[in-house]
Amino acid sequence: MKNSRKLMLAIIALVAVSVSVRAQEITPPAEISALLQKHTCLACHKPGVRLVGPAYTEVAKKKYTNEQIVELIYAPKPTNWPGYPPMMAVKSIPKDDALKVAAWINSLAGPAKKAGSGKGKGGHGKGKAA
Repeated sequence: MKNSRKLMLAIIALVAVSVSVRAQEITPPAEISALLQKHTCLACHKPGVRLVGPAYTEVAKKKYTNEQIVELIYAPKPTNWPGYPPMMAVKSIPKDDALKVAAWINSLAGPAKKAGSGKGKGGHGKGKAA
């Protein structure tokens, strides 16, 4: 019984580490990576790991539109991310660059759901910055 319990705990630990490593292994395409570095986004954000700010995968789960993400880059709303320090506004990023980064962030959420599928978050996503 003790050995099977130890084995089960070892398997659980291995799975947890594996999931954690996979989250860290998200590599942005070269163009996006260059933009993230150029605009110092990576100082506070990583693709799959919480740093100073939320991981990009967590941002993607919020289901913001690309335009909403751009708005939040230029005028962050700290109330959207309780438990994180407030993000400073980054108005120096050209809108085209910000839109490319936003589209990539949203691609981390997986395939977009079709409009009218009824599986949204009750108005929190496409239409207003939650």
